[in-house]
Amino acid sequence: MEHTSSERAIAEGHALWDNAPCGLLALDTGLRVQAINDTLLDWLGHDRADVDRLASGGDLDFPTLARLRDEADLQQLRDHLHELRAQGRALPLTLRLFGKDGAFFSVELVSLAVRDASGRFLRSHTAVVEVTGRDRIERQIVARLRLLQAITDRTPSRLAYYDKDLVCRFCNAAYAAGYGLTADEVIGIDLSRVLSPEVLPDVLPRVAKALNGESLSHEAERPDADGTPRYYEVHYLPDSHDGVAHGFFIELIDITERRRTEDFVFNANLDLEERVAQRSAELYASEQRFRLMSHAIRDHAIFFLDPDGGVADWTESAQRLHGFERGQILGRSLDALFEPQDKELAGLDVQVMLDVCLEEGHAEHEGWSQRQDGTRFWSHATLTALRDPQGRLQGLSVITHDLSESKRLADVMARLNEELQHRVTERTQQLDAANRDLDAFSYTVAHDLRAPLRHIGQYVTLTQEGLDPAQHHELLQFQTAIGTAAKRMGQMIDGLLEYARLGRLSIDPSPVSLTPLILGIVGRLRAENAPREIDWVVDPQLPVVGGDAILLAEVFGQLLDNAAKFTRRVARARVEVGQLLAVGGLHTLFVRDNGVGFDLAKAKSLFVMFQRQHHSMDYEGIGMGLALAQRIVLRHEGRLWCETAPGQGCTFFVELHAPSTDLELP
Repeated sequence: MEHTSSERAIAEGHALWDNAPCGLLALDTGLRVQAINDTLLDWLGHDRADVDRLASGGDLDFPTLARLRDEADLQQLRDHLHELRAQGRALPLTLRLFGKDGAFFSVELVSLAVRDASGRFLRSHTAVVEVTGRDRIERQIVARLRLLQAITDRTPSRLAYYDKDLVCRFCNAAYAAGYGLTADEVIGIDLSRVLSPEVLPDVLPRVAKALNGESLSHEAERPDADGTPRYYEVHYLPDSHDGVAHGFFIELIDITERRRTEDFVFNANLDLEERVAQRSAELYASEQRFRLMSHAIRDHAIFFLDPDGGVADWTESAQRLHGFERGQILGRSLDALFEPQDKELAGLDVQVMLDVCLEEGHAEHEGWSQRQDGTRFWSHATLTALRDPQGRLQGLSVITHDLSESKRLADVMARLNEELQHRVTERTQQLDAANRDLDAFSYTVAHDLRAPLRHIGQYVTLTQEGLDPAQHHELLQFQTAIGTAAKRMGQMIDGLLEYARLGRLSIDPSPVSLTPLILGIVGRLRAENAPREIDWVVDPQLPVVGGDAILLAEVFGQLLDNAAKFTRRVARARVEVGQLLAVGGLHTLFVRDNGVGFDLAKAKSLFVMFQRQHHSMDYEGIGMGLALAQRIVLRHEGRLWCETAPGQGCTFFVELHAPSTDLELP
């Protein structure tokens, strides 16, 4: 009879175990099932036959039974059992288990250790509580908080919330970055640890007023994270409930550009309103704080679209900017707000913008926007795709900024630039015409003067042949002077013709390698100046420039010929050709000599025709070489200048452009 009562008690115990309202489970440290009740098996969609089949004559692996394949979940379960074995109990663990049909449900494991008489760990005694509903709510709360954090992080304003103890409870990324910190480093610390000691005396009185229920706004100078001073428009907004302030919001809007220019008022106040259904008291309080914070933003509007592109949530800021009531706009597409660039393609611009946003996560649009009363304004809209942690599209946020004043100023500037460009073009054409007329006049005059000079020279020669040197010695000297002057004037006319020809000449630039070109000129001058000993030093790595090879040879020929000429009285003449460091696609060459030099302060007409710095009795020439070289360099859109002093030699610099990329070396 006692044996029958004992068996009945055991049977009743098994019945209580199997039919308990929660799952019961026993696991060893290898995650092998030592015992499991029918309640948990039923949740997993299995029966005892399945357990025997999965065990296959051996131990039953719990991850196999519950289809736990995520390594992170498995590691959490191992750590849970390890803690249980070491300490006898462990903190509750939340896991997702998968049933036989593939559906998952969330459970919380509460475990105690079972040991033998010697204290050796045998198995866990685990109660399994189904918490799918609670887990879903918690995940939704976290997702909503992340969504709100992401939206505020996209605003350029620096936003934060402090409680009545001056501890930061929320801030966006811009606020934390302004102090060289991250949001996680700012949240939870006192205001005095965020602000510098120099700023606190100015801030604390305003904080006290905000905690007394007073809204404040002022402008202040604040150092940035790197110490750079910037100007901000600062707003303090109390968080009051039932007449009691529980904290305050602070918003800092960067107005540095407005303060510096004092010409434009570019007040970037973003309006943030989010209509998110509240699932818990914590989420509701958080959303209320964000809504209070958004009331201070005026020049921007924010609203939300559903995944199909229809307006799903219309905030007060959007109503202020666009003029549509909530009932007039909900469900409509962006066509009702943004004018298309091409009337015949109405709707296409909006669809393209939505496609780009969905593909890249972000899109921008600038153009005319419409108000409900028919007026329009120039706007900049930013679309952002809002996705949950699994990447599923939840909708889109739209932030619209009224840029009408900036558009008006840009149009005025464009008209002024267009008018200025038109005037520059007209003046350039007039100058080109005047230069062409001057070149034509110079060429005509010079050409017409050649015949009389040629006749003068011929008559002087004929007269000299008919005079007796013994009887007409002085007359022959006069005639020789006339011939010399006529020859010099002929050279000047030839130079004038060449100068005029350069003004009409069309230059077809090609790559010119300067090293062989200058070495050829040096070879010619070495032969012409023999037996003089001149040290010619030429950089073997001179650059390749773009231009006309014949004209550039004329430039360097004039400069090197001058260098050889004005070193004639130096015991050991030296002429050097080199280059400076290239900057921005420009090559600078120099020709340096150790000759007599001249006073550069008195050489105002250095590159003017027929102007000389030395007397013709000391050094031959008519003063055309530098004028011709200057004109050739200018035709190549380059520069020619000089550095010199009396007795210290002379250095001429030539700045030329590198060849364009579409030109090839011959």
